[in-house]
Amino acid sequence: MHWTQPHVWRELRRHEFPLAAPLEIDKVYWLADGAVRSGTQLDHNDAVAPLMARFFAAARTRFPLPYDLTAVDNGDIEEETVGDRLDSLDLSAYDRDVLDGALAMLAPSPDEQGVEQMLAWAATTFGDWGAFLETAGSWPIEGGTRRLITAMLGESEAELRLSTPVVAIEDDGTRVLVTTRSGERIHGRAAVVALPLNTLGDVRIAPEIAPLARAMVERKHPMRTVKIWARVRGAVEPFAALAPVGQNPINAARVEHRLDGDTLVVCFASDADALGVKDREAVQAALRALVPGIEVLETAGHDWVDDEFSQGTWAHHRPGDLTQAVPLMRQPHGRVHFAGGDIASLGVGGIEGAIESGARAARNVAAALADGRH
Repeated sequence: MHWTQPHVWRELRRHEFPLAAPLEIDKVYWLADGAVRSGTQLDHNDAVAPLMARFFAAARTRFPLPYDLTAVDNGDIEEETVGDRLDSLDLSAYDRDVLDGALAMLAPSPDEQGVEQMLAWAATTFGDWGAFLETAGSWPIEGGTRRLITAMLGESEAELRLSTPVVAIEDDGTRVLVTTRSGERIHGRAAVVALPLNTLGDVRIAPEIAPLARAMVERKHPMRTVKIWARVRGAVEPFAALAPVGQNPINAARVEHRLDGDTLVVCFASDADALGVKDREAVQAALRALVPGIEVLETAGHDWVDDEFSQGTWAHHRPGDLTQAVPLMRQPHGRVHFAGGDIASLGVGGIEGAIESGARAARNVAAALADGRH
């Protein structure tokens, strides 16, 4: 969370939930050109900052109004992947690995992810990628994310049904019929569908959504990242570690918390098939390739890729989808309205975008109910 995110920040302030200060980190390990380097944050920044400036140079030009992805000057970047952009910079092997490693946590599938989403993210912080990373992944809620979700739900009068998978959502022009896997049929005047993008293809939606949006749903987004928590022995020096995609199972790791004399390290791997969340020895080997001598005591995590109700992690759209197909998904589809961080206009892929898109869908439903369209 971050105070520059207006929707989530409003909720945090209303409920008086503070943010937890992150640990100060000044040690960085980075794998580049076949060798692991180490130094201070300043040392790593000296190596990566000029490369980031080149990669994100067009962010403000391409997305002058980053909250409106239709007000863009995209042109050829709607066909460009992150890998294409890396290739176009014509970097040395060392510089390519430094830049790839710094991007790897959010660009683990560079040959499938559209570069436009990276540029749109950076545009929200005036083209400064370092500032975007702070807003996206440095400040957790004190007490955890569940605390905020529970508080928001507690203000609602809605009936919550868990473990109730849906197989069909049909708008017959007068009402919406939702059919569950058990065969229950639920009627309503409107529906807000906030399913993860990669699960939408498992639900029959009638009438059919626009062809461009349907093609995006069928292709699915390519994010197959796995997030693993590792408990390591002792109070190790706070560090960050980075590796290019394909050169180490773990592409990003960072000390996050202390726990009973030990240390919790959060790790990201680009491919869930390459590293199991419960494989302590494999996680230790991958971490030791970056941080010599580190000892992993236990690991934990959830395989969101193999989970049928997510089938991937946060969305990073394929080339062209963010500015062409995603805006179509945000438009009312008769009595069916779509929401969720995967199709947000600002804060795509995150909780900020989820809240923003949910509020927008709710306003659209309320307006339609008020004037008799639903």
